[in-house]
Amino acid sequence: MSQQYSPTGFSLLPPVVKNLLIINGLFYLATLSLESAFGIDLVNLLGLHYFQSDIFRPYQFVSYMFLHGSISHVVMNMFALWMFGYLLENVWGSKRFLTYYMVTGIGAAVVQMLVSWWAFSSVEAAVQVYNQHADISNFLSFVRAYPLHNEQLVNELNSFLTKWSEAPVSPENIQLSKDYIYQVWQEHISIPTVGASGAVYGILLAFGMMFPNMLVYVYFLFPIKAKWIVIIYGALELYSGVANNPGDNVAHFAHLGGMIFGFFLILYWKKKTGLYT
Repeated sequence: MSQQYSPTGFSLLPPVVKNLLIINGLFYLATLSLESAFGIDLVNLLGLHYFQSDIFRPYQFVSYMFLHGSISHVVMNMFALWMFGYLLENVWGSKRFLTYYMVTGIGAAVVQMLVSWWAFSSVEAAVQVYNQHADISNFLSFVRAYPLHNEQLVNELNSFLTKWSEAPVSPENIQLSKDYIYQVWQEHISIPTVGASGAVYGILLAFGMMFPNMLVYVYFLFPIKAKWIVIIYGALELYSGVANNPGDNVAHFAHLGGMIFGFFLILYWKKKTGLYT
C-alpha cells in the first residue's frame, strides 16, 4: 500500500527550511535593489565562476546557492525546498537537514566545476596554440570558433582588426591580439552559475530514498510515487546534460551533482549512525 504525502503531525515550516526561504528571498531582493540603486551585480560577485576566471573566489562554492536569476527561478526552487524539505527536517532534525543541504549544494558546485573544466579544456588548449602561432588568420579562426556576446568587446575587436591589417607583422599588434584572445577566453569562462537547484535536487533524492512509495501530486493533479519522480528527474537531467543543446543555460550536471553527493551522504549516515537517530 502506498503512503500519502501528508504534513499531518509535522511542522509545516521547520526552522532551517523557514530560514532558507527567508535568506534566498532576501538575496533575490538584494540582487534587484543593489543593481538598480548602485549598479552592484551580486550575481557576478557571488555566483560560481570557473576557477580560472579572474573573478573566481572560493566562497562562491557556498554563496552561489543563495542567488537566483529570475523570480520564477527562486519561486520554483523555494517551493520545491519547502515541499520536499519540511518532512525531511522533521524526520532528521534541523542540524542533519542543514548539513545535508549544504553538502549537496557544495557538491553540486564541485561537479559543475569538474564539468566546466572538461568543457573549457579545449578552449584553453586553443588559447595556448594561438599564443604560439599568433597571426590575423588564426585570430579570426579563434574568434569565429568561440563567438562573443559582449557587444563592446566585439566592437573593440573589429577596430583592432582594421588597425592590425595595416601592420600585420607588428610585434605590438601581435601582443595586443594575445591580450584580446585572453579577454575572449575570460568571457567564455566567466558566466556564473547560480541557484539552489543542486541542493534542491539533493533533497528530492533524499525524499525519494526515505519515502519511496509516498504519493506526490504532480501539478496537484497526477499522483506518482516519490521514487519514480527521482528516477524520472535524474534521467532527464542526465539526458539534457549529455545532449548539451545550444541556448540551454541550465546547469544539469550541477543538479545531478547534488543528487550524487546526497546519495553517498545518506549511505554514509545509514552505515554509521542510522537515518533516524
